[in-house]
Amino acid sequence: MPGKKNTMENNQNEFDNKAKTWDTQPDRAHRSQVIAEAICDAIPHNPSFTAMEYGCGTGLLSFPIKDRFSKITLIDNSQGMLDVLREKIKAENATNMDVLNIDLLESSAGLSNKFSVIYNSMVLHHIVDVNKIMSIWYSLLTAPGYLCVADLDSDGGLFHGKEFKGHNGFDRVDLEKIATETGFINVNFTTVYEIKKTGNDGVERTFPLFLMVAEKPKTI
Repeated sequence: MPGKKNTMENNQNEFDNKAKTWDTQPDRAHRSQVIAEAICDAIPHNPSFTAMEYGCGTGLLSFPIKDRFSKITLIDNSQGMLDVLREKIKAENATNMDVLNIDLLESSAGLSNKFSVIYNSMVLHHIVDVNKIMSIWYSLLTAPGYLCVADLDSDGGLFHGKEFKGHNGFDRVDLEKIATETGFINVNFTTVYEIKKTGNDGVERTFPLFLMVAEKPKTI
């Protein structure tokens, strides 16, 4: 994973172009709902918790659990996605949801507070420097705090294809090692979803998604 020069796969324009139709795929909404419920089941329920979704897109993951947290900060660097998200927040009068257009790999300016929970789905495989983003998330969590990452198991390039410059999924043991070396404890994985699609070899396959939950320990 480490060792590549770029920190983020360059596909911002692609997501900008897809933003207006992003929510129209039923499977995408259903997947987000399932992962959102799994996150809630995996962490303590505390009404005072604040949360941050990194790589939020149009907020499909956050809207099902917006009442779970006192405040959610939604971060993305796709202006197109955030334009759609702001319209949805306004339509639902979701007063506890804030939006920021920043890339944490470049700067955390604009984040004045730490978060009880940081979560994301199908984002990590786009980030080349996993060690760096893991350290940034760790620094932005309260102690104790919880990191929840949903992503693909290692698939040998069958999901995205040869042109993809991010990660072709993750080996759970390797990812756990990175999290532990960053300082997280109680790192656990569960399979929470399966995506059915035709791989780049032309064969219809099932691609498992894991949810990794890790805890930033309480300071003594």
